[in-house]
Amino acid sequence: MFTRRQMIVTLTTLAAPALVGPAFAAPRDWDGWDTQITPANFDLGTTNPWDLHPRYLPQRVQANPGLTPGDIHVDAVARYLYHIEAGGTAMRYGVAIGRDGLYEPGVYTIRRKAKWPNWTPTPAMIEREPEVYERWAEGMPPGPDNALGSRALYLYVGNRDTYLRIHGTPAPRSIGTRASSGCVRMVMAHINALYDQVDTGVTAYLYPTDGGPL
Repeated sequence: MFTRRQMIVTLTTLAAPALVGPAFAAPRDWDGWDTQITPANFDLGTTNPWDLHPRYLPQRVQANPGLTPGDIHVDAVARYLYHIEAGGTAMRYGVAIGRDGLYEPGVYTIRRKAKWPNWTPTPAMIEREPEVYERWAEGMPPGPDNALGSRALYLYVGNRDTYLRIHGTPAPRSIGTRASSGCVRMVMAHINALYDQVDTGVTAYLYPTDGGPL
């Protein structure tokens, strides 16, 4: 069971995103890439070639009363993402969140979704760590090594793109840590399972790292 006070997550240096730019991939490549990043005989709740702590494996849990089905809640303290379901349950996934000073709690709307997106670091990221991001200033093509991984959910405030994403990561061992440049990371096989369950227009709540309310 979780509370509204208990919610949010991170990335490794190469995989960190808040992003700018287009997000397109050739559909003919999607199935092959999905096969590449999905373990054989994959079971959402038990497959763990990434050596995650068992608590970060997806599981269905009881949700608090009154939460809206379809919405997402990110617990920055426990490093969990909850997708609220009808009937009083939620699917819980382990995540990583932004490094100190880069994580941005708030209430967002998911206005866009993309499979196998491109990734382009923001100017702020390039200025902050040019040795890491400058070579990708024109964008990183989609694929299993892309910083946004296999799927991305785009967070907006009103009609403004915040450049924050909930996305897959090629650095799955970062799950449970604070590693990203602000976004919320998931294992690619996990966000693939979540992606089709999330509708555009739903609300994403990213809770503070001190466990306080929004």
